[in-house]
Amino acid sequence: MASEDEISLLVIVVDVNPIWWGQQAQKEPQFTLSKCLDAVMVMANSHLVMTRTNKLAIIASHCQESHFLYPSKHWKAGLAGDDVSSGSSDGKYELLSVANDLIAEEIRNLMARTQVRGHQTDTLLAGSLAKALCYIHRVSKELEAGQDMKSRILVVKAADDCALQYMNFMNVIFAAQKQNILIDACVLDSDSGLLQQACDITGGLYLRIPQKTALAQYLLWVFLPDADQRSQLVLPPPVHVDYRAACFCHRNLIEIGYVCSVCLSIFCNFSPICTTCETAFKIPLPQMMKPKKRKLKTAI
Repeated sequence: MASEDEISLLVIVVDVNPIWWGQQAQKEPQFTLSKCLDAVMVMANSHLVMTRTNKLAIIASHCQESHFLYPSKHWKAGLAGDDVSSGSSDGKYELLSVANDLIAEEIRNLMARTQVRGHQTDTLLAGSLAKALCYIHRVSKELEAGQDMKSRILVVKAADDCALQYMNFMNVIFAAQKQNILIDACVLDSDSGLLQQACDITGGLYLRIPQKTALAQYLLWVFLPDADQRSQLVLPPPVHVDYRAACFCHRNLIEIGYVCSVCLSIFCNFSPICTTCETAFKIPLPQMMKPKKRKLKTAI
């Protein structure tokens, strides 16, 4: 068990891809982005009240940017305002009430000011994870002498993987492994091969929930306990991780393929131009054998 003075930092990355959530609202109206954020805030509040030294950060991963929902630039202003006194009317802890209201306001502002274009539909998950690592590094630099901190990242994944983010994603995974930062993944829809590798490499948990409406229960049961407490719980069995690479052209798992020497993109078929970095490769042509000149014999 962690000591009382040890800081536990949890960074939650929530996939708020508006296209996926718009399609989800049509298929399952009972599970929307609002319901997902409610479940995430239940887990966030539970993490904060477990120990006084626990810290929290929530990042929204959008198609166009990665935005901090908590702590935000309005956090200290909200604490100094009248919201603290008004939040106690329903018996809720005042600081949690202010945090929930600010998170809801930040996500409304994010969704209102962004316009999704047709060619910008992939979630910037790799950038959000990189921002989470930067925040963890900044908090670790602000620790007092003698303080220890354990950090982990929880990814609530909705949309499909983006093959173009493969290299950035793997760089983030290896950076987290080097810093001993766990990456957990709670997947709402189709399985994510990238997150399976991230959880296996960093020692985190990967779970594709069978029922979306029970998201809050899965978050509290599986992902709320830290790494030291998980050994004492009965958790879902680990998934089989397929380390075969997925080609960037068709996203199929392959064993033998072609790799770009510049950006390391993987393709199942040869192409003279890399579609990722647009590098043109020089194809060596077979050399033509020049015929030898015949020497003319002169008559004496």
